[in-house]
Amino acid sequence: MNVSQATGGKRQGRVINEINITPLTDIFLVLLIIMMVVAPMIQSLRPDIKPPQVENGQAIPQGPVTVEITEDGAFFVEGDPVEMASLKDILLQRIEEGQEKNVIVRADKATRSGAVMRVFEAARDAEYEKVTVAGEPLSNQRQQELQQVPREE
Repeated sequence: MNVSQATGGKRQGRVINEINITPLTDIFLVLLIIMMVVAPMIQSLRPDIKPPQVENGQAIPQGPVTVEITEDGAFFVEGDPVEMASLKDILLQRIEEGQEKNVIVRADKATRSGAVMRVFEAARDAEYEKVTVAGEPLSNQRQQELQQVPREE
C-alpha cells in the first residue's frame, strides 16, 4: 500500500508549508490575561511593608490612590517614592473626575504614627473625602480562637 492510498488518495505527495498559529495565539492570550491580573498586585504591594494585624474588619477595595509608608518613614504613592513636602500636590494630581476621593494608607506596623497623620493632613488639604488605613487580617484559625474566648461583661 502506498502513501496516497493510506491517506485516502487526496494528498498525492503535497507538503504542507503553513504553520498553524492558533495554539500559539491561545498561549499568548492566556499569558496576557495572567499578566493583566498579576501586574497591579505586584506593583501595589511592597514586600518591606508589613501592616499591623487586625482582629476584624473587611477587605479594602483597591482605591484610586494608595499611599505606602515604610518603617523608616519613606512615602510611596502607587509604588513611586515621594517626598513628604510634595505629597499634597501629588494627591491633587491623582484626583480623577467622577471617582470617589479616597486614599488608602498602607503603613508598616513599626511606622511612627506621626507619619500616618501627615498623610491624613495631606489628604485633608487635597480635599479627599475618605482616608482608609489598611491592616493585615488575622489567619482564619486565630479569628476562630478569638471568637471562642468568652468575653467578660
